[in-house]
Amino acid sequence: MIPTDQLLSFVAEDVSAGDITTLALLEDTVVSAHIEAREEMVVSGVEECEWLFKNAGVFTEVLVKDGSTAHPGEKILALKGSVHVILSLERTCLNLLGRMSGIASSAAKASRLVSVVNDHVRVAGTRKTAPGLRFFDKKALIAGGALPHRYTLSDQFLIKDTHRTIVPVDEAVRKCREYSDKKVECEVESVEDALLAAKTGADIVMFDNMTPELIREAIAALEAAGLRGEVTLEISGGITPETVDTYAGLDVDVISMGALTHSVRSADVSLEVDI
Repeated sequence: MIPTDQLLSFVAEDVSAGDITTLALLEDTVVSAHIEAREEMVVSGVEECEWLFKNAGVFTEVLVKDGSTAHPGEKILALKGSVHVILSLERTCLNLLGRMSGIASSAAKASRLVSVVNDHVRVAGTRKTAPGLRFFDKKALIAGGALPHRYTLSDQFLIKDTHRTIVPVDEAVRKCREYSDKKVECEVESVEDALLAAKTGADIVMFDNMTPELIREAIAALEAAGLRGEVTLEISGGITPETVDTYAGLDVDVISMGALTHSVRSADVSLEVDI
């Protein structure tokens, strides 16, 4: 379900009292226009753009669906309607479509790199999203073939280093188990803590900012203790699309990457009026 109130707030932020340049220069005639890709990308955000234009009375035709690949010069969304409306919505739609497609493209690239090495491992995002844009950032991750990870702090437990500074790993896992039946994930930075988290009943053990060598040692220790099959193993911390394949060969289940959403390069898209 698209958060339409939020989409309208994006428009209000940009349009304010009106697009005075368009109002001053152009009669409000009906025109045809389109949004096109200016580079190869995995598209995300078309559904949101389509809704914004339709809601404002513009006819739309989706030419490239979310999750599909668009090539340079390819039309993504065709439009026909008021030139005032189309131009007033232009920047809001391009900003959102560009950001979401940039995230989807990075997620798809990372997923491809990982699958070449180990098709068992899934790429995931994190909660390192732009404030107010989490729904859209997470939706873009999914369009690119990645897992969204937690949407909110209440989705599942995630015991972080800030928690572990105050509460020991084993006690933290037990307290979470007593609090709710939701899954318990525990960040660890050592072989000892990985074993302790697994032995105490964590569902997911996250190797946080650990070297590949130390991760291999931790996995071997879990296997020796008969615990590898009892937990999902995740790697996180400073992993980028350029380094993800280094970790893909390890016996883990998930590689989560904050860079997919906190270091976004927007895809290049443009709106063109057909004359």
